[in-house]
Amino acid sequence: MPALLLFAFVVLVPSARGIYYAFTDWDGLSPDFAWIGFGNFAEMLDDPVATQAIWHTLVIAVAITVFQNGIGLLLALGVNSTIKSRNVLRVFLFAPALVTPIVAAYLWRNLLGPDGAVNSLLGFVGLGSWRQDWLGDPDIGLWSVVGVIVWQYAGYSMVIFLAGLQSIPREIHEAAAIDGAGAVRRFWSVTRPLLAPAFTINLMLSIIGGLKLFDQVYALTGGGPGHATDTLSTLIYKDAFTLGEFGYSIALAVVLTVIVAVASTGQYRGLSRAEKAAS
Repeated sequence: MPALLLFAFVVLVPSARGIYYAFTDWDGLSPDFAWIGFGNFAEMLDDPVATQAIWHTLVIAVAITVFQNGIGLLLALGVNSTIKSRNVLRVFLFAPALVTPIVAAYLWRNLLGPDGAVNSLLGFVGLGSWRQDWLGDPDIGLWSVVGVIVWQYAGYSMVIFLAGLQSIPREIHEAAAIDGAGAVRRFWSVTRPLLAPAFTINLMLSIIGGLKLFDQVYALTGGGPGHATDTLSTLIYKDAFTLGEFGYSIALAVVLTVIVAVASTGQYRGLSRAEKAAS
């Protein structure tokens, strides 16, 4: 009961009040505000910036999930071999995940700037035509953000996949090899089903993290140029603390909560069924 009361005081009551404010025109400061019903949600549907932010949030979440886990799996398969440098490689590949997200974002903001190291390197190797304003171009800014996130957390996914790979008995692979199964066949028929728990953990973490992403986007681009890289999280922050539209920003937060809940629940059920089928 004490734990339940504390949880209610810290989480449930503030959440309920937040949902209530989503139906008001509260500016975050004034004690006076009016009940406007679904006005904030109707405004959201008519707001191209909000709909664009929702689309960006979904694109980033899906892209991070695909690329981060794909690269993480390949890295895990590589460092699970018997090469002598495997331990050094594991540390080197996992190191970016230990860096504070805001620090990594500021580092890459300098590297990807118009006069940053990336463009300088391209010019040095004779690829000057590839030089871009990586974070300032509306067409590639969002994908530059995705690239930074994948660089930082692919090693994290690698560690989870590596733990799953090392839990698979070597005798199973040896038996499959004796039966004539090649490397690809062994991976698809033996390794992949036994990695189902690792896939479940990695996919859940990456999709939820991608939907809630804020730190790196705000540090890298601030949601710009214009609103080309805004996500729901950055738009919530701007509407609340820059424009003073707390009621509207809380409505956006409610939508984000619903998206995260639906995506995580659906994904968990689907992956759980796949995991049971594989076992």
